[in-house]
Amino acid sequence: MGGAPVKIGYSFWGFLGAGVTDTPDGGRSHRRTLIDGLREAGHDIVFLQTNRDLTEAGTDLRQTYRWDTGFPEIDALFLEWRWPIAGRNTTPCGAPGHTCDLHRQQQLVEHYTQHGLPTLLWDKDQQLSADDPLRGHSAVRVCEPALYPSQGAHSLLFPVADDTLDTVDPSELARGRRSWPLLYIGNQYGRDEAFGTYFAPAAAEHHHQVAGKWTDTDRWPHVHFIGRIPFTAVDPMYRDALATVLLLPPRYAANGQMTQRLFEAVLAGCLPLAPATIRGVERYVPADLHITSGQHATELISELRLTGTARHADLLAECLHHLKVFRLHHQLDVIDTLLSQSRRIPPRLPR
Repeated sequence: MGGAPVKIGYSFWGFLGAGVTDTPDGGRSHRRTLIDGLREAGHDIVFLQTNRDLTEAGTDLRQTYRWDTGFPEIDALFLEWRWPIAGRNTTPCGAPGHTCDLHRQQQLVEHYTQHGLPTLLWDKDQQLSADDPLRGHSAVRVCEPALYPSQGAHSLLFPVADDTLDTVDPSELARGRRSWPLLYIGNQYGRDEAFGTYFAPAAAEHHHQVAGKWTDTDRWPHVHFIGRIPFTAVDPMYRDALATVLLLPPRYAANGQMTQRLFEAVLAGCLPLAPATIRGVERYVPADLHITSGQHATELISELRLTGTARHADLLAECLHHLKVFRLHHQLDVIDTLLSQSRRIPPRLPR
């Protein structure tokens, strides 16, 4: 990352540490990796939302990171995009169950972006509408964690630390007994079709469990749902499972947006089975792990159980090679380029 260091105001609604169990914050797997990478590149980072690590999880990170709920002087604004969620962030401040992430984001956009401050808008959940005026704002660069982002947007994937990928040993990962042939960790949100097509049939044949928030499960009475788990339990569960299935909402599959579940699984030695319908799947997962149906997934898991550790290690080595697309330094280069482009357009806010 070769650009000049800048002071970045970073807005996110989630955690840097383990956080709390009852939250959908997938950013815990990669947010701190990105933040630390930006800091190591010389950038000054100040967080502009509430310090949820402290107020909700009781984790005090203030010796390492800085929060400011005012409007500090910054050179660029980085938004992990928030969107309206009825009954939560659309209610009046102080109402029961209210979260102020959306109100705070609106304040930041009005104070910084609308006055020309360079803004990177990371639409991690594909919630920014196609006709949102921010897409055409000269100070804004929209990013998506997808191989094929929407028109005018830029690809900024979830990062994996270079050191992690450089030092992980697939043979070591493949060692040991794995109690569960099949595992899924993640929430239901828009995944019913993929779940019914690929996971549920395999679950009828293989010992399995599903962790996450799944509220409409009557159609799959044979599937073992265990509810949400603490973030600290994610890695141990993957390390005790042979395979998972990469389940994506249709909008993610259509533009090749892969979630953190891929590298969480691979880095714990759990093999990711990927539906062949995901756009760009060949860039994420080796061909031997592509699946075309639930029956295919069932048979592949059986084959993997029979072929043992050597086959497991070979496939993991291929999976680790495919994770290069997520390397942190690639994502930092994207941010550096976009900040450089943005800085040439609007002036810095007056002092």
